[in-house]
Amino acid sequence: MNLKINNRFSTELPADPDETNVTRQVKNACFSYVTPKIPSKPQLIHFSEEVIELLGISKEEARSTEFTNVFSGKELLPESRPYSMSYAGHQFGNWAGQLGDGRAIILAEIENQQQVYTLQLKGAGMTPYSRSADGLAVFRSSIREHLCSEAMFHLGVPTTRSLSLILTGDQVLRDVMYDGHPDYEKGAVVCRVAESFIRFGNFELFSSQNDIKTLKSITDFTIKYYFPEIKGTTKDSYIQFFQEVATKTRDMVVHWQRVGFVHGVMNTDNMSILGLTIDYGPYGWLEDYNPNWTPNTTDRENRRYRFGNQPQIALWNLYQLANALFPLIEEATPLETILNDFQSQYEIDYLNMMRSKLGLFTNEENDNQLIHILTENLQLIETDMTIFFRKLSQIQKEDAVEKAMEIIQESFYKTAEVTDKVKDSWLYWFTQYLSRLQQEETTDEARKIAMDRVNPKYVFRNYMAQLAIEAAEKEDYTLIEELHLLLKKPYQEQLQSEKWFTKRPDWAREKIGSSMLSCSS
Repeated sequence: MNLKINNRFSTELPADPDETNVTRQVKNACFSYVTPKIPSKPQLIHFSEEVIELLGISKEEARSTEFTNVFSGKELLPESRPYSMSYAGHQFGNWAGQLGDGRAIILAEIENQQQVYTLQLKGAGMTPYSRSADGLAVFRSSIREHLCSEAMFHLGVPTTRSLSLILTGDQVLRDVMYDGHPDYEKGAVVCRVAESFIRFGNFELFSSQNDIKTLKSITDFTIKYYFPEIKGTTKDSYIQFFQEVATKTRDMVVHWQRVGFVHGVMNTDNMSILGLTIDYGPYGWLEDYNPNWTPNTTDRENRRYRFGNQPQIALWNLYQLANALFPLIEEATPLETILNDFQSQYEIDYLNMMRSKLGLFTNEENDNQLIHILTENLQLIETDMTIFFRKLSQIQKEDAVEKAMEIIQESFYKTAEVTDKVKDSWLYWFTQYLSRLQQEETTDEARKIAMDRVNPKYVFRNYMAQLAIEAAEKEDYTLIEELHLLLKKPYQEQLQSEKWFTKRPDWAREKIGSSMLSCSS
């Protein structure tokens, strides 16, 4: 492989002078140099053909021993010097202080076709930021991250990508449920790819340390390379920067709500400054439409990161970023204006997004009420969000309300629970919806095409991931490839894959890995 190294981050920003790999507090540095742990017997399980093309790697190179060795951490790229970033963060609403890349190591920034990509190994060993952990990752979580990153990209959601999934040949000790019963699992490494992995916490760290010099350095660096439309390094530049981050963050969350994705750990150290979905841990998709659902067992009690709360948490996190940037601006009013606008603009964006899911191309005053009643109805009994919205496009303007009800009935988990009261609520809504469709000039055919572009038929449900994991544990990797290919075309019918267009099976309702997950990986 002949990759062009362009290490801007580690070249232009201050490094930790201490190069020993022991956990410690790091001051006045954006990163620490680290060497990945050498795996005993790396084995390539899967790579993304699209991502190797992005990086300028051929299929032949991707199948080589060199590729496996480099992206497992066994060998280093020539002229590269791996490092881990330092950052802080708020975790579950509480200030956690220094965090940093505890199990992520950036191999290098590489340039291909005038675009720079950061290559980051997750699970490649300890760093100065590992705290009491080992810096490793297990196979099950690595499968989930590898497949989900690519699935999200094809859903049109801003996200990091995944280049490769590699077994290390080593065992990793994990307590899956934090219940005092640890067990050994297969270790693995995923190579994540993004323009940058800079996050809110990078700015929080230096602001909390009152290290304004380094805070300014990383802010200027971020603007220079990722927001080049912003000129200068003045107070106004930093205000504009914050506005751009708020806009990108809002756009990302609107996409999450559109497809029913729940991140599960929206700590500030997991928030990308570029508005990308990063750090796929205990994530999940809504099965039944339940705004109070969280996939994270750690969050089970307070449900801070539940589906319906994601916009509010994004705003809360932006408040923390505003506080971190304040020393560069020294004026609260412009930051407060951006934060206040976030909520009102989100409501506009959400309304427009929901109109697109409903096939409404004009704006009517009562649309908000129509959407509100819909989201209330979706909670009357368990209703599969993905199937409901996909089926909705089959309804035609002239259909009777009973026929419309019949079309979406497949999305109900327990049809026996459709009482007369539930049915009446739905028939009332369909009366309003069909009446609203009459106000649209778009044909039924054109509306269906448009709706099917924003309402996916296939999403990466947790039970699908669990099936792939269980097969892979038996050294059967065919399901990983099958799901990878399926999820590259989530809006297409793919009739040969109809078996995946189905509600969550009963066995997956409460099963760990298929319903809720921990952060243990």
